[in-house]
Amino acid sequence: MIITRSPLRISLGGGGTDLPIYYEKYGGHLIAATINKYVYINLHDTFNNEHNLKYSDYEQVKTIENIKHPIFREIFNKFNPDEYIEISSMADIPAGTGMGSSGAFTCAVLLAMLTKYKMVLSKEQLAEEACYIEINTLKEPIGKQDQYASAFGGLNEYIFNLDGTVNVIPLTLSKETMMNLQSNLLIFSTGVSRSASKILQSQQNNEDIINKLHETKKLGLESKNALMMEDLDLFGNLMHKHWLNKKSSTNIMSNNVIDSYYEIAMNNGALGGKLIGAGGGGFLMFYTNYPRELRRAMTNLGLTELEYNFEFYGSQVVMI
Repeated sequence: MIITRSPLRISLGGGGTDLPIYYEKYGGHLIAATINKYVYINLHDTFNNEHNLKYSDYEQVKTIENIKHPIFREIFNKFNPDEYIEISSMADIPAGTGMGSSGAFTCAVLLAMLTKYKMVLSKEQLAEEACYIEINTLKEPIGKQDQYASAFGGLNEYIFNLDGTVNVIPLTLSKETMMNLQSNLLIFSTGVSRSASKILQSQQNNEDIINKLHETKKLGLESKNALMMEDLDLFGNLMHKHWLNKKSSTNIMSNNVIDSYYEIAMNNGALGGKLIGAGGGGFLMFYTNYPRELRRAMTNLGLTELEYNFEFYGSQVVMI
């Protein structure tokens, strides 16, 4: 039996500039951190003369071309196993909540298959292979952030070059600053799931969106500098600027309910906040110097807090 896990991520600034429509012309930049919430893959051989795939659905198929799940199908095609395999997935957080679960899923499945066939890829190669499957093969209108964050883990700066290569630069903060960032960065579930690809499809290449992404990249760079200066109040204020810029990029980024949550948070100690991921639902994240007050206000609205820690390992094999 092989068990792998890949962490989910929170984007801290510059999200969206990892889209090919942007970085291939202008270069992208963002900062993101992974948290100790994971997608798990369990893989072992089966003697049923069928591939068994267990996820939110269940499939029993004799041939790879009959696999309905697109990511499973493409990865099985890549490895073309002679034997029949049983593979199942579990996640700490459901899909559609903005934390890069699809990229984490792809990394975890790839790592499980690589381990089965005693093949080794670097973190960069794992991320690139996951990107190729989702972006090039399956034509999903997504960027490279999720796969890279999940493969590498940690708190990093990601630079997306014109040629598609990615520079991953760890952000080294003092232990005190890292603890304060984690303690004061609160995450709450909105209870709404959404399709990132549909939202990102609405943000495809036009002049207004490109101009918004220019501003997003600028704010992402400023957010990275604020963290490196260990000025967390400035980082929180920049989150608010990020939110206003991103919200104006499309009319499906937010809605009246989410806007009301955001306003209440700002009136209860938040310096800034954002929807994690492409928007439209998922999780709201806020930076505050008054976590007790903000926590009370949000829970009084019926929102559930996500308790987490930062994680620094990335995609891993946890059992062979």
